[in-house]
Amino acid sequence: MNVNNHHRLQKRRPVAEINVIPYIDVSLVLLIIFMITTPLLQTGIEIDLPQAQAKTVQSDNTPPVIISVDADGRYFLNSTGTDNIPVEADELAVKVAALIRRKPQTKVLVRGDAAVDYGKIVVVMSSLKQAGVADVGLMTRPVE
Repeated sequence: MNVNNHHRLQKRRPVAEINVIPYIDVSLVLLIIFMITTPLLQTGIEIDLPQAQAKTVQSDNTPPVIISVDADGRYFLNSTGTDNIPVEADELAVKVAALIRRKPQTKVLVRGDAAVDYGKIVVVMSSLKQAGVADVGLMTRPVE
């Protein structure tokens, strides 16, 4: 019997493996949580702020739509390259959407005065997003 017990002890060796099942469970739960919460975090306005050394916009035959905000916070719409029509904030999305519907390749640029409140620019960006404009450029002065 002593030999039989000794033989059994030699067959049972300690297993040197890590049990990864709990790690897989935790990672799966975290993945599900992140998949649910990520769309809720994307409610802001997507904007690519220009740098000081910005590249010039490639111009084609169609003039861009330019929305200007002056130092007093008034909005102006320039769709032909020559006129600056005063526009209210609530009319901005409707007028730009109509322009984009007629010419979908038209570029949209925002030009804001240096003294204007940042909130006014955010209102313009939000209106453009509601109008369906996917790509908006910000106009700057070149560095001297």
